[in-house]
Amino acid sequence: MTTRYQDKTKPALGQQFILPDVPKRDPADGATFRHLSINGNAHLLNHYLSNPENTIVTGEMFLTRIPRAPARERMAPDLMVAFNTDPAALKASNGYVISEQGKPPDFVMEIASRKTGRDDVGQKRDGYAALGIPEYWRFDETGEFHGDRLAGDQLVNGVYQPIAIATLTDGALQGYSPALNLFIRWEGGQLRWHDPNTGRGLVTIGEAHARIRELEAELSRREGQS
Repeated sequence: MTTRYQDKTKPALGQQFILPDVPKRDPADGATFRHLSINGNAHLLNHYLSNPENTIVTGEMFLTRIPRAPARERMAPDLMVAFNTDPAALKASNGYVISEQGKPPDFVMEIASRKTGRDDVGQKRDGYAALGIPEYWRFDETGEFHGDRLAGDQLVNGVYQPIAIATLTDGALQGYSPALNLFIRWEGGQLRWHDPNTGRGLVTIGEAHARIRELEAELSRREGQS
């Protein structure tokens, strides 16, 4: 017996509309993984903003104005943050649908790559402005693909205006995100979040593990002396 394939992105009348998964990246493009996943940056941000009942911190899921918007109008930011929203609706639709959430995300970021760098500063910038995203940030490890290593825009009367980026004494670049209430930094090619209230960077997973090893070594030393 032949089973007919059913496309879940085209549901029957009355069924929940489900967005398709974002196509897999080129294996050669590991920038997003390096700067948001392997070092725990997305997890750190989620923990800092922690309010899982109405806050969404995600990425590489489709963002669209309405459920059945044409594919050309779907965006797929590397990082997306939205407050006062419904995480359950995000899961049910397999993406962020503005008409379902009642508002656009508050913040999106793109990580530069050879394949997407030009779109990040052109087509995507225009697309996010059209969707009403209040803040759009771009991070480029080398500055080769975006032209800037760190850049941010804030939506003012429907038009993106650049957010000031400062060069610090140690060579790091820093800009303030009102949406996140965090300083965003480019530090030696690494993406970092800094708390403006303490002036400290959010501790990365690698730093946390190093500190744990130091504490374990100190505890072992003390036990050996007792």
